Formats: sequence, C-alpha cells, structure tokens
Amino acid sequence: MDRQELARLAHTHHPVAAPLADESVAALLRRALPRGDERVLELGCGQGAWLLRALAAHPGLTADGVDPDPAALTRARITAEHLGVIRRLGLHHRPLAEFDPARPYDLVLCVGTGEAFGGLLPTLAAADRHLAPGGTLLLGEGYWQRPPDQAALTGLGAASADFDFDDLPTLVERITTAGWAPVHAHTSTRDELDDYEWSRTGALTEWALDHPTHPDAPGTHQLAAEHRTNWLTGYRDAIGFVTLLLRRAD
Repeated sequence: MDRQELARLAHTHHPVAAPLADESVAALLRRALPRGDERVLELGCGQGAWLLRALAAHPGLTADGVDPDPAALTRARITAEHLGVIRRLGLHHRPLAEFDPARPYDLVLCVGTGEAFGGLLPTLAAADRHLAPGGTLLLGEGYWQRPPDQAALTGLGAASADFDFDDLPTLVERITTAGWAPVHAHTSTRDELDDYEWSRTGALTEWALDHPTHPDAPGTHQLAAEHRTNWLTGYRDAIGFVTLLLRRAD
C-alpha cells in the first residue's frame, strides 16, 4: 500500500489531518473568516476537510484546494457534491509549489505541509506568494515540547529526519523574524494529541481486521502496531502541535 493511501486510511476517523478536536477546527475557522465571503486556498488539502467545513458554514465563501494525491481530491469532490458546495470549490491536482493562480487569496491554509516545501521558511514564502494584502495565513506546525531524548528519537526511527522541529519559543521567533505577526494561536492539548494518534493507529488496525484476505492487511496491521508502540514508549510527550493565524507585519 502506498504512502498516500496509508495516510487517507489513517485519517478516516479524525476531523482533519492534524491533532485538533472538532471544536478547535471550528473555532480557528471562525477566527480566520470574519466576513464569510473570503477567497480561501489550502496548500495540501488532502480530502478537503478544512475547506469543506468552511464552505458549508459560509455560503458566500469560495475556495481552492491543491494536492498531489488524485484519490484524495476525488473524495473531496464527492463530499463537496454531497454537501452542495462543489460550485464554490476548485480542486487542483499538482505539486503544491507549482500552483500558480491568477488572483490572491484572503486566507491561505498550510497545515503540516512543511515537508512539501522544504521547511518552515519556504512554507511561509510559498503562502506569502498567494496571499492578498491584509490576508491571513493559517499555519499548523509541530514542535518539541521538550528536548528529544534517545527514546523519542528511537521511537521516530528513520522518520526522525522529518522531525526537524524547534521548541515553541524558537518556532515563533523564526516566524516573527521572517516578517509575520501571530494574531491568534491554538496549542493542541494532550487529549487532542492522544486522540489523533489513537485515531491514526486505530483506523489502520480496523482496516486490516476488516480486510483479512487483502495482501496489504498483515503489513498494515504491523505498521499500526509499531507506530502505536513507538508513540507510547518513545515520543508521546516530546512532540507538540501549534496552529497559528498569521498576518504580514511588514
């Protein structure tokens, strides 16, 4: 099973592909969309959970989503049709860095997309290219809650290279030094972080148990078990997640 399909399965039972509770997502969108008629862009939209929620809540909103996974975009389109918002949603299948719209956006969302752009500063620069003057960036980033010990790094294993995190003060300092001003932030709670990880490993395990004859079932079951063990015994208390609303300060 490829990485994109595993990611889709892992997020089956969670509102968004980030450690945020349903009410936290709603509160962030209310804060980010004060008028309700904004143009919105999500870079790395996946199945469109953020955009679909925003469109359903605000009849005057229009949105575009960009993602390299065609299957995720197909699911986003099906859901948008079911919700009756498809005419206000554009879905674009391409690498995130190659999206070149004709007009800027009032709100740009980049939640956990740093790897696609090569880190925090390139992500900020990519979002800035799409943002209208006075617009808002909704940025979701991981950070170290404490310096990672060997147990945390061992738990992350080969993936530890992808977790080039700062602590939270350093993360915010890097953002402000790059010319952005935080106007609101939500740091995910322990319950949100735990629920996210349990949902991910549980969804993969559930799929494997429901498809015992599928050739990918044993590997998926083992992957979920290994991830759960590594999280619980290694990095559970080391990694945090913050979602910031940012505006250009210069």
